[in-house]
Amino acid sequence: MDRVSFARQLRKSQSDAETIFWQKIRSRRFCRLKFKRQVPIDKYIADFVCEHEKLIIELDGHQHNENIAYDDARTEIMQRYDYRIWRIRNEDIYDDVDQVLYDMKQFLGQK
Repeated sequence: MDRVSFARQLRKSQSDAETIFWQKIRSRRFCRLKFKRQVPIDKYIADFVCEHEKLIIELDGHQHNENIAYDDARTEIMQRYDYRIWRIRNEDIYDDVDQVLYDMKQFLGQK
């Protein structure tokens, strides 16, 4: 399966945390910024991408702790394309997504 087809499949089967987060940022709902989800970048697929800010948001579930070397390699490749990567734990989305969005505004220098 090619990367574009795989990205489409991921969009259809997103995690609960991705669904919650997407509902908050889609259609320019967050700081009027355009986000895309499941975007192919090099040989990887980024969870959420804002081209205007050159920002990739990665939501990390429990498997992140088991795949640190893979995630580090992935981050390195994506940074080669001048993206900033910001990782969010799924638990933070479940616990307080509004706090996550507030932290994102601070990270981006938004008011």
